[in-house]
Amino acid sequence: MSEERAIEQRGLWFEEFETDVVYRHAPGRTLTEADNVLFTTLTMNPQPLHLDHAWSETTEFGEPLVNSMHTLATLVGLSVGQLTMNTIVANLGFDEVAFPAPVRHGDTIYAETRVLEKRESKSRPTQGIVKLEHIARNQHGDVVVKAVRSVLMQRRPE
Repeated sequence: MSEERAIEQRGLWFEEFETDVVYRHAPGRTLTEADNVLFTTLTMNPQPLHLDHAWSETTEFGEPLVNSMHTLATLVGLSVGQLTMNTIVANLGFDEVAFPAPVRHGDTIYAETRVLEKRESKSRPTQGIVKLEHIARNQHGDVVVKAVRSVLMQRRPE
């Protein structure tokens, strides 16, 4: 009996990240009212714009909005399988985060990522730093969140 070759799902090694490429992440994610209430209450955020339907109807939006932190977390999460699964060392931080349009219950967001820059780590020879620009759009193509973050990534094992 021959030995089977195994392929394990993973993100990219530091060396595999390319600039001037758009990484489109699939599938998208529809954000529901249940998702929003769960995330908002789990994170102890009592903002009525996310929890109080009657109050939200009196705002300029006329309905509850999805918690922006949930939108940001989902954007990053949509990129994990393609970019960082099992290859990230640490999330180093966000340089920019913007929410140009609201997300409503039932909206589906689609994510893409661009590599803005990458460099080898000076103090960690088996790792490198990658600066990513994540963008999420709703089903109408409107940008709903844009974030620039830096991650510490593993280099390809020898």
